[in-house]
Amino acid sequence: MKKSISSSIVAALLFSTPLVAFAEPVTSKFNLSVGGFVKLDYAYNSVNFGQSGGLTPGNGAIPLRSSAAGKQEQSIFTARQSRLWFKANGPDFMDAKTSALIEADFYGDPAAAAESPQMRMRLAYGALDWKNTQVLFGQNWDIFGPMIASTVDFRSGATTGAPNNPRVPQIRVTQKIDFNADNALTLVFGVQDPNQDANNNTATALTATSATTTNGTTATTTTTVSNAALSNYGAAVNAAGQIMFSSKVLGAAPGYFGLPMKPLTLGVFGLYGNSKLSATNKTVDSYGGGVYAFVPVLRSSDGKSRAMTMSLEGQAYEAGNMAFNTATAGTYVGANTNPNPAKGYGLAAQAIFYPTQELGLTAGYGKRGTITNSDYTGGAFQKSTSQFYANASYDLNAAVRVMTEYQNMETQYNNTTGGADKGVANIFRVAAFYFF
Repeated sequence: MKKSISSSIVAALLFSTPLVAFAEPVTSKFNLSVGGFVKLDYAYNSVNFGQSGGLTPGNGAIPLRSSAAGKQEQSIFTARQSRLWFKANGPDFMDAKTSALIEADFYGDPAAAAESPQMRMRLAYGALDWKNTQVLFGQNWDIFGPMIASTVDFRSGATTGAPNNPRVPQIRVTQKIDFNADNALTLVFGVQDPNQDANNNTATALTATSATTTNGTTATTTTTVSNAALSNYGAAVNAAGQIMFSSKVLGAAPGYFGLPMKPLTLGVFGLYGNSKLSATNKTVDSYGGGVYAFVPVLRSSDGKSRAMTMSLEGQAYEAGNMAFNTATAGTYVGANTNPNPAKGYGLAAQAIFYPTQELGLTAGYGKRGTITNSDYTGGAFQKSTSQFYANASYDLNAAVRVMTEYQNMETQYNNTTGGADKGVANIFRVAAFYFF
């Protein structure tokens, strides 16, 4: 009898433990909010992008038409792009509002099985906000390249003129100067991680194999397309900045994904840093500069409604040794004893039109290319990578969005044989979001 009673008491305690835990939730000592989205993607690719086929290659290199991957189709589902963030609002400091944000997705290991993806830190920063001044420290978007292509493709045009990646450790100061109620100047300056020292965005080797048969004898020719990778070190950080003028004279129109409402914005941006080749101690500069514009063509009726609004957005830049954020396809050119930055340019533009509050239509084009092809000697390289995209989104309600997209990607190579100088991909996507 005693044993039965004891067992009953233990069982009752065990089953009651979760109820006690939920009844007394652990909370942050500051105001904490949570958000993010669930995203399911389906992608059909006319070429094989491999295990990360839910998005275009991070180096921009589309497989050569003569390669095995260039002759294979691909069909893939993925939910790895789902995202989760936590934001805390803490106590004031010297009249500044303080906050912090941590954001993660599930692309930590693209090679992992679909049911076991790894979380990846996207953003992690703290901020102090005064009326017109912000100090931010932690991991945030690279300051170079403010435009984000509004694509279903998770790359968001990074390899085709909109190098909005990577997210890097940094500290930045943003200062807003109000000229009057309608016009302002925003200055951004920061120092950030010199991640060209451990470049992980250079082009991986692509192999094209062709076979010819003469008198019963088969000869095989293999061409490898690659870019030089840096094995560097250095103590200097990258310095980057933006100068943006904004005006309410044209009202506001939807920006990226139709989520923010933005006024007329015109400005410039740039970055400078350097690193040393570990083999020779030679210094290679990293630099870039460009112009940016956002223009509301059809203004919102009240600054909030998207119905019958339209915006145009674009940027152009030149850069050197900036493959770390995909602004250039290569890192350096020339021998290790006399290296020079691999120079490139980027162009990107898009139009976003909302005929109704729920329906959004976007079309855009972007291109990244080399400036002086004669600098690239001794091997093949990406002369240019471009994309055209068009997509439509529809919001079923405030939480659920469906999207579809057509995307054409093309990479032009140099120094390849047998006419296999190009990679082309035609991509069709469907995505479903649940924002929370």
